[in-house]
Amino acid sequence: MKQTVRYTLGLLALTWLLSQSLSVVGVEIRKFDNSAYEQRYHHIIDELRCLVCQNQNLADSHAQLAGDLRAIVYEMIHQGKSDKEITDFLVARYGEFVLYKPPLDKTTFLLWTGPALLPLILLFFVFRFVRKRAKAAPLELSEAERRLSEQLLSDEDKEPKS
Repeated sequence: MKQTVRYTLGLLALTWLLSQSLSVVGVEIRKFDNSAYEQRYHHIIDELRCLVCQNQNLADSHAQLAGDLRAIVYEMIHQGKSDKEITDFLVARYGEFVLYKPPLDKTTFLLWTGPALLPLILLFFVFRFVRKRAKAAPLELSEAERRLSEQLLSDEDKEPKS
């Protein structure tokens, strides 16, 4: 019995140690000549989309392609390329989808204006519906319904107010 407990505890300790070492494997260490290069690097990888994850930028993605793209950005910064040259290179290679914020042009017009246009279109249709409803003929009450409503209204007036 004691040996089984020792074996189980040893196995748990080994599993814990392996899990701790695996979490360190994913850390990228980049050395920069100055803080301006480092700031440019972080700014660029924040502005570029991971092509695998699609809803994350390169900085947040753990995909292998994102790591490769971060390495390309790092190398190009150290080669003295400007931010525009780096993004132009990646756009030429992967298309505008790599940009997290694509430029405003005829292909992305609806993407940029859609969030503002949709509520306006909705308001237009609500306004039209309300106007049509207001112009519609009022409902006619039958004689029995009219007497009942008058009775209910007169009963409310007779009740003592507290």
